[in-house]
Amino acid sequence: MEPFKIVGNVYFVGTFQASCHLIDTGEGLILIDPGYSNALYLVVRSIYKLGFDPKDIKYIVNTHWHGDHTEATAAMADLSGAKTLIGRYDVEKSRRYFDPDITVKDGDALTLGNTTITFMETPGHTKGTISFFFEAEDEENTYRVGMFGGAGANTMAQGHFDYDGCREDYRNSLHRLQKEKVDVFIGNHVWNNDTAVKGELLLKTGVNRFIDKDLWGDFLAFCEKRLDEVISKDV
Repeated sequence: MEPFKIVGNVYFVGTFQASCHLIDTGEGLILIDPGYSNALYLVVRSIYKLGFDPKDIKYIVNTHWHGDHTEATAAMADLSGAKTLIGRYDVEKSRRYFDPDITVKDGDALTLGNTTITFMETPGHTKGTISFFFEAEDEENTYRVGMFGGAGANTMAQGHFDYDGCREDYRNSLHRLQKEKVDVFIGNHVWNNDTAVKGELLLKTGVNRFIDKDLWGDFLAFCEKRLDEVISKDV
């Protein structure tokens, strides 16, 4: 997928397998979920294509420990010298891919340049899944940007739990997230918010369908409905 600016200082830099986002804070870059190792060269290419340098990445935020989001973290940290972050309850499992520099708990914030990211612990998909929120500005407006750090229902199925009690935690996390106001919802997979479709439309026409205050709530409602469907299949 071609890289593109979503809104303000927020960019999509790949990939179709697992989403990776870049935030330009004016005093360095923040990278969200470097993704699979086999796609790292595509992410690096996209960063350069947008006019940025991977060596300006100061922090790498990992939403949870799964390899589709963290396989490339160690290599990207080596390339850039960036500090790596992950939720406190995912630290041990994340070490199969990288050694985190910073652990995040509920309410923690990361400030770099013009951007402050506030983290929320949203366990379920993994025990240490983190979601986050920050503000982005364009020429006329300020938007609240949000990401649900672990929406996947694969770990909600019997025999695939990341930990005991994950279903209850997942539902509680959804309910907490539903209380948040989000103008621009970014996903950590393209299926979360139709990144590919919206990105192509934005590149071709300039129409920005990422800016939509209803998308966040609609997606969280979908996640809860899907959870109920997974539970209904229990034998």
